[in-house]
Amino acid sequence: MIKGIGVDVVDLARFTRQVERTPGLISRLFAQSERGLPVRSLAARFAAKEALIKALGDSAGATWHELEIVNDQHGNPEFQLSGAALRAVHDRGISRVHVTMTHDGGVACAFVVAEGES
Repeated sequence: MIKGIGVDVVDLARFTRQVERTPGLISRLFAQSERGLPVRSLAARFAAKEALIKALGDSAGATWHELEIVNDQHGNPEFQLSGAALRAVHDRGISRVHVTMTHDGGVACAFVVAEGES
């Protein structure tokens, strides 16, 4: 059963300007494992984090680092949640979070589906 759906779009040029103007932004928004990626990939991950918050209905007090995105053994993105983010998912009866991300034509986009039992 679908418990929540979220989508977010990030303008790559605007995101790049924000990162250049605010040097601490990368460390504030991304876990250590996410840093060092190209800006377009960071923008897609930011969109995914925002999409998850929308799928949950709110941020539930979670920090950006608790919404870490890693790649599974096949290279597909997945959330590695911790802290308040993990509690929020469990409290809402969510057993699986699906995420897909893309970037093209100056835009990064992510779509999240939160799934659980009825």
